[in-house]
Amino acid sequence: MKKSSVIFILSLFFGLLSAQPPAGYYNGATGTGAQLKTQLSIIITNGHSDMGYGGLWTGYLTTDRDYFYENDGTILDIYSENVAGPDPYTFTPITDQCGNYSSEGDCYNREHIVPQSLFNEASPMKNDIHFVRATDGKVNGMRSNFPFGMVGSATFTSLNGSKLGTSVSPGFSGTVFEPIDAFKGDVARMIFYFVTRYENQLSSFSSGDMLGGSAYPGLQSWQLQQLLLWHAQDPVSQVEIAINNASYTFQGNRNPFIDNPQWVNTIWGTSDIIAPSAPAGLTAGTPTSSSVPLNWTASTDNIAVVAYDIYVNGVYHSTVSGTSATVSGLAPATAYTFHVIAKDLAGNLSPASNTVTATTSAGTPGGSCGTETFDGMPANNSGYAVRTWTSNNITWTATDARTDQTINGRAVTIRNGSLTSSTVTGGIKSITVTTQLKFGANAGTFNLRVNGNIVGTIPYSGTPDTSVTTTVDNLNISGNAVISITDNSITGNRVAFDDLSWTCYTLSTGETSTVPNLSLYPNPVVNDEIFVKGTDLKKVLKADIYSADGRLVQSVAKPFVKSDSIKLTNLKSGVYFLTVDGKSIQFIVK
Repeated sequence: MKKSSVIFILSLFFGLLSAQPPAGYYNGATGTGAQLKTQLSIIITNGHSDMGYGGLWTGYLTTDRDYFYENDGTILDIYSENVAGPDPYTFTPITDQCGNYSSEGDCYNREHIVPQSLFNEASPMKNDIHFVRATDGKVNGMRSNFPFGMVGSATFTSLNGSKLGTSVSPGFSGTVFEPIDAFKGDVARMIFYFVTRYENQLSSFSSGDMLGGSAYPGLQSWQLQQLLLWHAQDPVSQVEIAINNASYTFQGNRNPFIDNPQWVNTIWGTSDIIAPSAPAGLTAGTPTSSSVPLNWTASTDNIAVVAYDIYVNGVYHSTVSGTSATVSGLAPATAYTFHVIAKDLAGNLSPASNTVTATTSAGTPGGSCGTETFDGMPANNSGYAVRTWTSNNITWTATDARTDQTINGRAVTIRNGSLTSSTVTGGIKSITVTTQLKFGANAGTFNLRVNGNIVGTIPYSGTPDTSVTTTVDNLNISGNAVISITDNSITGNRVAFDDLSWTCYTLSTGETSTVPNLSLYPNPVVNDEIFVKGTDLKKVLKADIYSADGRLVQSVAKPFVKSDSIKLTNLKSGVYFLTVDGKSIQFIVK
């Protein structure tokens, strides 16, 4: 580019920093709420010239340039800009347009802050520079068409800290994309622009878990609350003002929420800052050896309560949407305290509920713990792929699997893949499952695993359509567990599985003991030695130590004849149970 052209563009850009809306541009914007939104929609629709999709590349020469951070005229990309230091990479305008990309920093392309798939790639939406920004191609691709929100567990993080992952935005639990703090308000005001400029078309757009289906409010409730919060946390910057002015020069209309940010609250209200009331009347039902049922009265809120956080012994345990829950995975014969906190759509937390205490019962092996009939699988399909479904609060994943075969009703058929549960509670004593060879000619086996360890084999007959039911017993694994069936011994055989069930198991902890007031110290254990207190310890014939997964790791005969302590043998850090005369006590080895 010639030097004179560079000077011209720089002069134009810096002149735009001080530009203002033309006199009378917002005449007629006098209402509130939905009325003001419609008034603004008319204003910013008038004068809007569609410059075409290719025209965006030209527009970016004045709209998306970095004269604020590095101040070097490179592309200002919200997905790579490091506002506190050097950028991880930069893009030269025109030269670094995408193109192909495989990694961050390869090239920049056109990122639709509101995904173009939601409006079927139609114009003028597809070409609107007010919400189509120049961004890194790789990060743009990772963001895909997911809505914006707060990420809890990230599956991808860009080099400037933008994240993709599971939502922790109240009211939405799917996948979201979270920009860095410096650009959260920018994103919010771009989306507010979109749902205002195109309010008359919203009813024909897809929601994408973000857009509403009507002109007002134009956004789903959870998304609106999140964007209102970002708008408040990240006010309009000089960067946005310059981009708005340049976009007006290029396209002929403006983003009113950059010119007049107060209109966001005039139309949609302020972000919710009122916390819900405390959940009331928390009670505990009859405990089992590993769980306690809880019930409480619903909280109230000025907008909506969306969830309740459950705390066990003062530590966060889980989140539920209703007013009851069963807290599982607890140790037998142990006292626990519980309280509940409500949260609303904006993430405001209520005061804590009342606290209740419950003691789990003494457990014994056996008893039905869970079943899977495979009736809740995805629809019948003869192709082999990953199949995922949830039943009885357990999520199952079958790989290289088809869903169109039957044994006793629907059955999942595995070729060279596996069947795996999410975490189940209550321990496992035995596992039973029925197999049937559907396609193939030879008998074989699968491995049965619990928590990744092989605990037995599951055979199948070499005669097609002949059922074999197998029980693997005496597993005696307490606590949480993951069940999986893996490793087909004959590659290519297609084997159906049905009627999977398991019995539960907890460490035996009899209700009474001949050793009154039994206790141990210190806890956590130090120097590999447990000291035990209790009456008539010398009468104890045996002490057993179990790991948290139910394995017997140490046994001592007549442990207290000469002392009141037990020397531990090569125990790694973790949770263990000391069982003395039928009573179990939990301890920790650091």
